[in-house]
Amino acid sequence: MKIISTTLVLIAVMAIGTTSKAQLNPLSAQYYTNQYLINPAFAGAGQGIKLNGAYRKLWSNVPGSPLTQNLTVDYGFNKVGLGLTVNNESAGLQRQTRVVGSYAYHLQLNDNNHQLHFGVSLGFMSQRLENADIYGNPADPTVGQYNDRKTYLDGDFGVAYTSDKFNLQAAIPNLKSVLKKDVIKLADVATFYTAASYKIGISEGVEGMDIEPKVAYRGVKGFDNIWDAGAQMSIANKQVFLLGMYHSTKNATFGLGMDYKKRYLVSGTYTTQTSALSSYTNGSFELNLRVNLTK
Repeated sequence: MKIISTTLVLIAVMAIGTTSKAQLNPLSAQYYTNQYLINPAFAGAGQGIKLNGAYRKLWSNVPGSPLTQNLTVDYGFNKVGLGLTVNNESAGLQRQTRVVGSYAYHLQLNDNNHQLHFGVSLGFMSQRLENADIYGNPADPTVGQYNDRKTYLDGDFGVAYTSDKFNLQAAIPNLKSVLKKDVIKLADVATFYTAASYKIGISEGVEGMDIEPKVAYRGVKGFDNIWDAGAQMSIANKQVFLLGMYHSTKNATFGLGMDYKKRYLVSGTYTTQTSALSSYTNGSFELNLRVNLTK
């Protein structure tokens, strides 16, 4: 029985290593609708309170397929931004919870809304294997060795330069995983993120329209660096938007959403599977909701 449970854990570890390629497909909201997801420098960017929720499930009938749930709230006042991020992920036997608080400083450079943003996050990360899902001996030492790990401190750092049209940013997420090696390593994590975009206004008014091309370059530990390129088009007075992104992992993201009166946002995106897994599973669907509590 011990051999069986140990084997199952090892298989789960390998499966998590495979499904951790979800790290190659991060929550698509980070590109446009909630940049605070990847960069703490955007906490409280813009005055008021914003509440964002994201849900992503791999469209697969395989038990234990990856599930991601995320909740962020951020508040901006004067030059300061405060934020809180709660992220919960599961894949196979693994359960991972991350909670961090953020502080950002937004420095106005001139009267044309050119700004520098600096942000840092600090919180904790907890990882464990779910004993109830193990077919075998839950008391196996392999399971205990993993679950005996303590909850540890984690954080992020980010900077950005923005104007009404231009956006240039860089972030180092998961500082603990990047700066300190772990004895037990199951999944690869994001190591850095950089992006640049430029908003092009096409028309104003009731039929207002603009398009914002973006290029991102990011790292995931254990994989080649990844670039993403695409654009978001906003129409109907910038309340309806269409998203398209291509990733160097040979897959793509497509999205559609509505930002009603710039207060209530709902969007859905579909990301095709990376080329390495396209023969085994299909893509994933992501739902994003946002409420601006200040307007």
